[in-house]
Amino acid sequence: MATRPPIGMPKLSRRAKILLSIAGALILVLLVGARLLDTYVDWLWYGEVGFQSVFSKMLLTRVILFFAIAAFVGGLLAVSLTVAYRSRPVFVPVSGADDPLARYRSTIVQRVRLFGIGIPLVVGLIAGATGQSDWQPVQLMLNGTAFGTTDPEFGKDLGFYAFTLPFISWLTTWLYAAVIIALIGAVVTHYVFGGIRLGQKGENFSVPARVQLSVTAGVFVVILAIDYFFDRYELLFSTRNDLFDGATYTDLNAVLPAKLILMFIAGFCAVAFFVGAFVRNLQLPAIAIVLLILSSILVGWAWPAVLEQFSVRPNAAEKEAKSIDRNIAATKDAFGLTDDKVEIQDYAGVTTAEPQQIRDDKGTIPNVRLLDPSILSRTFTQREGGENFYGFPEKLDVDRYEVDGKLQDYVVAARELDPNRLVDNQTSWINQHLVYTHGNGFVAAPANKINRALGEGESSGEGGYPVFTVSDLDAINADREMDIPVKEPRIYYGELATDYAIVNARGEFDTASDQDYSYQGKGGVPVDGWFNRLVFFAHYGERNILFNGDIKDGSKIMYNRDPRERVSKVAPWLTVDGDPYPAVVDGRIQWIVDGYTTLENYPYAQRTALGEATADTLSGVARQDNRTISYIRNSVKATVDAFDGTVTLHAIDEKDPVLKAWEQVFPGTVKHGDIADSLREHFRYPEDLFKVQRELLANYHVDNSSQFYSTQTFWDVPPDPNSANNEAGATAPNQPPYYVLAQAPGQAQPTFQITSALTLLNRQFLAAWVSVSSDPGDYGKFRVLRLPTEDQPKGPVQVQNEFETTDQVTENRTLFNNPNVNVKYGNLLTLPVADGLLYVEPIYIEQKDENAFPQLARVLVYFGGKVGFKPTLEGALNDVFGEGSTSGTPNEAEQPPSTSSPPSTTQPPDTGGGGTSPELSQAVQDIASALAALKEARQSNDFAAEGQALADLDKAAKAYEAAQATAGGNSGGGDGNGSGQTSSSPPPGNGGG
Repeated sequence: MATRPPIGMPKLSRRAKILLSIAGALILVLLVGARLLDTYVDWLWYGEVGFQSVFSKMLLTRVILFFAIAAFVGGLLAVSLTVAYRSRPVFVPVSGADDPLARYRSTIVQRVRLFGIGIPLVVGLIAGATGQSDWQPVQLMLNGTAFGTTDPEFGKDLGFYAFTLPFISWLTTWLYAAVIIALIGAVVTHYVFGGIRLGQKGENFSVPARVQLSVTAGVFVVILAIDYFFDRYELLFSTRNDLFDGATYTDLNAVLPAKLILMFIAGFCAVAFFVGAFVRNLQLPAIAIVLLILSSILVGWAWPAVLEQFSVRPNAAEKEAKSIDRNIAATKDAFGLTDDKVEIQDYAGVTTAEPQQIRDDKGTIPNVRLLDPSILSRTFTQREGGENFYGFPEKLDVDRYEVDGKLQDYVVAARELDPNRLVDNQTSWINQHLVYTHGNGFVAAPANKINRALGEGESSGEGGYPVFTVSDLDAINADREMDIPVKEPRIYYGELATDYAIVNARGEFDTASDQDYSYQGKGGVPVDGWFNRLVFFAHYGERNILFNGDIKDGSKIMYNRDPRERVSKVAPWLTVDGDPYPAVVDGRIQWIVDGYTTLENYPYAQRTALGEATADTLSGVARQDNRTISYIRNSVKATVDAFDGTVTLHAIDEKDPVLKAWEQVFPGTVKHGDIADSLREHFRYPEDLFKVQRELLANYHVDNSSQFYSTQTFWDVPPDPNSANNEAGATAPNQPPYYVLAQAPGQAQPTFQITSALTLLNRQFLAAWVSVSSDPGDYGKFRVLRLPTEDQPKGPVQVQNEFETTDQVTENRTLFNNPNVNVKYGNLLTLPVADGLLYVEPIYIEQKDENAFPQLARVLVYFGGKVGFKPTLEGALNDVFGEGSTSGTPNEAEQPPSTSSPPSTTQPPDTGGGGTSPELSQAVQDIASALAALKEARQSNDFAAEGQALADLDKAAKAYEAAQATAGGNSGGGDGNGSGQTSSSPPPGNGGG
C-alpha cells in the first residue's frame, strides 16, 4: 500500500527568514571575526620578532588541512547521502496507521538541498576545525630525516617511527571517522525513506541499501586490514609489561603473528562484504562479521593471554631478557644516557682523611651555597626592590660570573616592573600601560656570602642578608663601577610582564630623577596608525587605546612579553623549560630559555610522563604538561633580549634528527655556528631535562637484564626532606636538583654543575650522587658516584631527621619556639668531600609581619655522623671538625662578634673600667635588665616574654655599640670563630641555646 500524503512542516514567513539570516550572519561574524582579529594581531607580533615565516607556514598548513579534511569528511558524507536518497524506494510501505517517519520524509523532500548540502557542510566544518590543529605530524612526515639507526626487530630506520608512522596513524584515524560518518548517514537516510525496514516480513533491506551498506562496510574493513599491518610496528611502543616499555616476548611471539593473521582475515572479510553487495543473500557478510569478531577474540586476545599467563610469567626473567636488553639500549640512546655521556665510579662515602685535611679543601667547601633562591625573593624585593612597583620572581636563579678574576656563583634576578605592586593611582590605565612600562636593573648576590651572621641569641637585626651587587640606571648615571657591568639595564620583557605596555606615548618612569623617558629600542608593534589602534582596541576591549591623546607617531605596543611565551610562539615545535633565567651577556640582560625536541614514540624506549618527572617542591616555575615522551634532546638554547624582546634560537645539538626535520619545516629560524663565549659561559644544564634523566638513571644505570628484572639495584629520587609530606616516603614531592659551584671527584677545579642525591629503592639510605657539568669544556657530562651497598651513608631525609633531633637544635627554643618568627629550612645540599659526603642546610627566620622577609639565622652541617649548628658555616664546621684553618671558608662578609662563645646571660658586659659616658652606663643597665628578663622568661617558659626580652636585648646591644663607638672604647676580643676579627659590641646571649 502506498503511503498517505505527508503532512508538511509549516513554512517560514519572509520576515522570519530575514531575521534568521541576520542572526546567522551575526553569529558567523562574531566567530570568524574574532578569529581573524586574533590572527592579524599574531601576524603583527611575528613580524615584530622577525619570525613571520613561521606564522605563515603554520597558518598555511592549518588552512590546507582544514579544507582538505572538511572536503574529505563532508564530501564523503554528501556522496553517501546522495546515493542513499537517489536510490530510495519509489513506494514506501506504511509501518502503521500513522507512519511516524512520514513528516520527516516530507520535510527532507521539501528542503532536499538544505539537508543534502547543509549537513555535510556542517559536519565537514566541524571535522576540519578539529583536524587542522594536527599540523605538526603532517609537516614532520613531509620533512622527516633519517636517524641513521635501525630498530632491532624490523630493521627500519628510526625516522620511520618518528616521522612517518605518526602520520599514518593520524591518517588512519580520519579514514575511520569519515567512513563511519558516511555509514551512519547512509543508514539513517535509508531508514527514513524505507530502504531499511526493521520488524517487517520479507526483505529488511532494499537492494540499493544492501549494496551501499555492504560496500561502505567493506571499505571500513579494508582500512582495518591496513591498520593491522601498521599495528605491527606500533608493538615496539608496547606498554604490556609494567617494568619496561617495548615489544615483549608475548608481543613478538603471539601478538605480532596475530596482527598478520587478522590482516588476512580482514582482507577476506572485505571481499565478502563486496561480494555480498551484489548477492541477495546477506549470509556471506554476516559470516564475515562473525569471523572477524571471533578471530579478534581468539587470535588477537585469547592466544596472547594464554601465552603470557602460562609460558612467559613463570619464566619472565629468561623470556624477557632480549626485550629488556633492547629497552635498556634504546632508553639510554633516546634520553642521552649513553656510556660516552655518563661516567659511573664507585665512591667510598666514608672518609679516612684527617679533619684538617678536610677543612683545607679548596674546591667545594669555600663555595658552599648558603643562599636559597626559592626563599629569598622577598628579601631581594625589600632590600633592593627600590620603588614600590619593582619586584622579583617568586623563584630566583643561580648563575656564575667571574669577578676580579675569580669564578663565583651568584643568586641572580632581574628587577622587573611588577603590575601587582602598583597601588592607588598607579593602577589607572594611563599609569599602568603608558607610564610604568619597564623594570630597572640586574641584582646579584654571591651565593656563599651574607653581610654578617646573626648572633647566637638574635632572632632579628641587620645580619643574615645577602651581599648585593646591583647593576642599574643609578649606577650608570653615577658612573659607579659595577661588579657585573650592564650597559642597558631597562627591562621591558620579563617573567612578571603579564600585560601589554604602550611606549613612546607618555613620558615613562625611568628613575626617581627621570620620569619622562622615551623608549629607544626596536621592540613593539607600531600603534600610531588608526587602523592598528582600532585593531588593538577590539582585541583588548579597551577604548582608551582608541581615544587616548598621548598615543602619537612612533608609539608602539608591546605584548607577549614573557620570555618563555615568546620562545614557545616562535618555535612551537619546542618543549620549553619551565625556568628561564636572566644573564648579563656583553652588557645586555638576556633571558636564556632552554628548548627541547621530543618524540612520543621511540622504539623500545621507556615512556616517561613529562609532568610527573619534572614535578617537585619548587614553586615559581612553569609546570610541564603530563604528556608522555620517549625521546628528548636539549637541541636549542634561546635568548630573549630584556630591552627589545629580540628572540634568537641557537642550535647546540646539530646532530639531532628531530631538529633537522623542524629546520626543514622552518628554514633559517635556528642559528648555527659558533656561539659567543660570553653567552656560552652562562649556559646551564637545563633543570627539566636533568629531572627527566635522573628519574630514568635511577633504573637505567643497570646494564644486566637479570639485575634489571630483579630491580634490586634500582635507585629512587629522594623526597624533599623539608616537604610537609616527607613521612609519605616515595609519595612525597621529589627533592629538586640544585645548582652549585663545586669540585666533584675527578675534576681539577670547581665547576658550575647541577646535582642531586639518589637513594636506594624504597629506602632512605644514599645510593648515589649525580651531577652534570655546565662548564663549556665538558658541558653535559654526567658524573655518578655510586655508594657501597653495605654500610650505606644516610640519605637526605635521614640527615634532616638528624638535624631536627640533635640536642643543639631541640634545645634552641630561642630560634625554633619563638612565637614572633617563622623558621624555614633552606635547600639541603649533598656535596662529596674527601671521599665522604658533606650535607649543608641553611636555616632562615622571618618575623611574623607582613613586611618581614627571610634572613639567614643558622647553618647546619652533617659529616661522618656529626652535626654542626652555628650562625656561620665556619662555626658549624668547627662543631664537626674542630677548630681549624679558616682560609677556605669565606662565607660571611662580616663574621659575627663572639658567635662561638656567647657571654653569660646573667651578667652585663664589662665596660672596660675607667670613666664611662652616661649613654654607655645606661646601655649596660638596659642590657642587664634585658638579660634578667630573658632568664626569667625562659625559666617560666613564657615565649612571648622571651621574644620581647630578645628584642630589648638587641636594642640595648646596639645602643651599647653606638655609645662605645662615640666614647672611642673597645671591649672586644677574638670572635671565637678563628677569623682573627675583633668585636666592638657585646652579642646577646641565648642561654646555651
